[in-house]
Amino acid sequence: MLVLVINCGSSSVKYNLIETEGETEVCSGIVERIGAVTSIVKHQPNNESVRKESKVILNHSEALQEIMNFLLSPGNHIISSPDDIKAVGHRVVHGGEMFKDSVLIDDVVKDAIEQAFDLAPLHNPPNLKGIEAAEERLPDIPHVAVFDTAFHHSLPPYAYLYGIPNRLYRRHKIRKYGFHGTSHYYVSRQYYKLSQKSKNQTSVITCHLGNGASIAAIKGGESVDTSMGFTPLSGLVMGTRSGDLDPSILFYIMEKEELSLNALHAMLNRHSGLLGLSGYAADMRDLISEAKNGDRRCQQAIDVFCYNIKKYIGTYMAVMNGCDAIIFTAGIGENSPQIRKKSVEGMENLGIVIDDERNEKAVNRKIEKISSDSSVVDILVIPTNEELVIAIDAAKIATASNQSPWV
Repeated sequence: MLVLVINCGSSSVKYNLIETEGETEVCSGIVERIGAVTSIVKHQPNNESVRKESKVILNHSEALQEIMNFLLSPGNHIISSPDDIKAVGHRVVHGGEMFKDSVLIDDVVKDAIEQAFDLAPLHNPPNLKGIEAAEERLPDIPHVAVFDTAFHHSLPPYAYLYGIPNRLYRRHKIRKYGFHGTSHYYVSRQYYKLSQKSKNQTSVITCHLGNGASIAAIKGGESVDTSMGFTPLSGLVMGTRSGDLDPSILFYIMEKEELSLNALHAMLNRHSGLLGLSGYAADMRDLISEAKNGDRRCQQAIDVFCYNIKKYIGTYMAVMNGCDAIIFTAGIGENSPQIRKKSVEGMENLGIVIDDERNEKAVNRKIEKISSDSSVVDILVIPTNEELVIAIDAAKIATASNQSPWV
């Protein structure tokens, strides 16, 4: 089945056209800087070079039309009719407590996504814009919402409740939700297939390390804890997000710096993390380069980042009474041998031993085992494919089938 996967940001629309039966990507692309003086449009048909151009695109609806025009262009030989697309899968960041699985989109679902705007103000509003724009351009096919939070609904209450008055959970649903669920789900399933171990008897720690980063403890195939919480701000230090900190710091900063709530929110989400620590960059590649040249603050940012990863790995090993595998994925996890090594070094007494040679070679977008033969715990690099998970879920729900290779 041919499925169009849509991932909308506030000023961007990313898309992937996927044939689910062969698990192959037919075409992908992105429309960036929507609403700016000039927007950037990129398309990449399978096994071809990227086609890039500048256009004036005022809103998400026009961006979807630009995507459809490219897919339908006779010279591109991608699709001959909109009817070739059998379903649209939409990434939605926050499903709140209502959505524990992917769902067919209707007015009730859209209202619930809107009700979660306060929980994910940077993500859910553009996600809903993308749904409405795609429904306008492709009105006669099923649209499916796939939620980042859904995989973590298996967290037990003792893992998702915060130590605040319980009435705040009852009234406002303040609890840990977790994110990057499709990525954690995908790479853990890839490990089960690769190792031929039953998911019911396997414990895995998955490390999704990119500009946004999170770690999940997966026991018996279910998420039992994860580093992100009520919002994607908590947990690991990230590109521009602070990660965990003492809540009293917020009141102290507001008083000393005379910051408004909006300014504090912007600081924690956009000016903290690796960027704030280094004072230089949020991109790990830039930090590693500058640290090699002797920049002390860039090295400190790397040290803090890796220390937090190690701390969460140790915590989740305690939660699950050990683990069978540690998996690195996403931009940093898949491409930075230095970060992987630094994040697990000195854990030999826990049965975690990395192989330096294997680790250095694992930068090729393939599944690679990077642990030493003496390591009790498998350490792997598994490239994530969130778009494939979304496409398969959308196909399953669009055909009203209960069968899925990801179950």
